[in-house]
Amino acid sequence: MSKALEGVKVIELSTMIAVPACARFLADQGAEVIKIEAKGGDAVRWAGVSEGRSGSAFENTTFDLENANKKGIVLNLKSEGGREIFFKLLEDADVFLTNWRPQALEKNGFGYETLHERFPKLVYGTLTGYGDKGPDKDLPGYDFTAFWARGGFMESLRQKGEWPINLVPGTGDHVAGMNLAAGVMAALYQAEKTGVGERVSTNLLHSSIFMQGIPLQAAQYTDLGQKYPISHRTLDNPFNGTYLTKDERFLQLSMPPFDMFFPRFMPLIGRADLVGNPRYTMDNITENKLHGEFIDIVQEALSQKTAAEWDAILTENDIPHSLLQGWEEVLDDPQANAADVFYEMHYPTGAVRKLVRQPVFVGGELPDYPMGPLLGENSEEVIRGLGYSEEEMRTMHEAGVYNTWDDLKGAHGY
Repeated sequence: MSKALEGVKVIELSTMIAVPACARFLADQGAEVIKIEAKGGDAVRWAGVSEGRSGSAFENTTFDLENANKKGIVLNLKSEGGREIFFKLLEDADVFLTNWRPQALEKNGFGYETLHERFPKLVYGTLTGYGDKGPDKDLPGYDFTAFWARGGFMESLRQKGEWPINLVPGTGDHVAGMNLAAGVMAALYQAEKTGVGERVSTNLLHSSIFMQGIPLQAAQYTDLGQKYPISHRTLDNPFNGTYLTKDERFLQLSMPPFDMFFPRFMPLIGRADLVGNPRYTMDNITENKLHGEFIDIVQEALSQKTAAEWDAILTENDIPHSLLQGWEEVLDDPQANAADVFYEMHYPTGAVRKLVRQPVFVGGELPDYPMGPLLGENSEEVIRGLGYSEEEMRTMHEAGVYNTWDDLKGAHGY
């Protein structure tokens, strides 16, 4: 069975997570993705110990998550030969992806206008921290800063009067990366019809703000809503809150139409006596600020049974809820495993690890999930495929225009 993007060629000039995640999506759909790295390699290759995982190049779960199904080459883009190879790669490419900052792209002659004039059908995808315009467009942008902090997530999610939440690496990057993938797919479709490629851009800050669009827009109504951060005891809808069970597990409820769920839910927690009580309509709770009072009623009831007992009761009665699971529990979640969320990777180290698949499937077959390329693993294969002779290859290699894994592995302890 052919894949949706077979025949599409993508050149990726990026590091870390966001743009590599976008390129990984395209690769999973059948595109040939060639990842260009410098001699030092993508920093994600060497982040294992700081992320609490293996630091081995032969068991690199994060790198594989973002870079499976790609070819990897090492080019010295400061050399004339390296730049020549780069432009040769673009000659028959359909997509160019980068997370270099705007000033670096322009300085190196890789800006959109320059490449569009030379390769008019090329779809040019770029992802930055803060966007392409404005006073902070050239600032370094990571998801912890541009997405989580500046975008508003951290300040709105913390409990009032308490320390901000602990952040999950890659969250904003994955969101922005998939946003970029959506734009690239649209531009590819247009290029196929018109023969002209477009520039596609997104950034971490905008991705964060878009995700929070509903409450962020409501924040303009300063005389109506609460100013965040808030306490869980003043949550606008107590049926959207988190409660502690008898065995000290947290249970998340999600019943946005409060008054509709009220007569169904209250008998389940032993408070049928409150059904029909006008004190606990959503309007009256809001008007008289009874949120804390009602939350105490629900909390007292839920503290009488364990999480497993409540899960059975609420599931049987079709009440939206979920236990707050830790990562170890998520790895073993029967629904996640049945839904093909995970892939079991057998590493050369002898370890078997669950790796996360990308969240979009096209067609009935699951994409392959090989290890990502070792640093410079495909350099000779890709560059030779551009038509260089063996003598030219040898000359460029000796001059350091490109490097292979054999050249570089010693510097990294292999």
